Amino acid sequence: MSDAVKFFVHGVPDTPVIWRPVTDALGMTETSYVPPLPALAAPTPDNFKATPDSYVDWLIGQIEEIAARSGPVDLVGHDWGGLFTVRAASLRPDLIRTWAALNAVPAPDDPWPMLARLWATPLLGEFLMSISPSSGLEKALARQRVSEGMAAHEAAHWRAESRRAILSLYRTGRRIGRDWTPGLGTLPARGLVIWSAEDPFTKPETAQAFCERTGATLHMLEGCGHWSIAERAEDVADILMGHWTG
Repeated sequence: MSDAVKFFVHGVPDTPVIWRPVTDALGMTETSYVPPLPALAAPTPDNFKATPDSYVDWLIGQIEEIAARSGPVDLVGHDWGGLFTVRAASLRPDLIRTWAALNAVPAPDDPWPMLARLWATPLLGEFLMSISPSSGLEKALARQRVSEGMAAHEAAHWRAESRRAILSLYRTGRRIGRDWTPGLGTLPARGLVIWSAEDPFTKPETAQAFCERTGATLHMLEGCGHWSIAERAEDVADILMGHWTG
């Protein structure tokens, strides 16, 4: 396996801990980096806006620091982290040795799931957040086959700050499928998409169309839900290992 730093990006409503089953399966310590996303899983920096472009700019800044010391990274993202990964890799291919996106890619015609559309609706989104206790998130993650301990940990970080950031992210991100798709031609060649056949939020056709457009390799995980990195960590780790060494 390459000595390149493995950089993992989590999604919503997760924290970096969601990647631990995969990094454990890979046996990674010093060669992996899993930062908390601002406002979502870490304090909000001054003047930071929770928008897709702001997260991509922040991500590129993080990668620039690592690349200056260690060279281009192997970038991997899940959910919103997958979207940020694709965008960052298309904007700064010089920083990326390989990239991989799981369960989310920019798609111009892919409809958002119902919950995303509700969060994106002013007032209604705030109301739903106000009546969504941490215990509800824990149960929802458990229904998606996230382990009991992992679900409890992620739900414990369901803070008011992260809820506000999620609403902002969804409301400012409704056009990224159309706005980011034209830039896909600059993606580094060594790309990978890992998708879950039973993901309730996305369709396999979305991944297939994206990979046909970009030339990325597609791995479909049968019998797996949205949080593949927690549910099928060893399978994901094996696929990533092959991607990095291939």
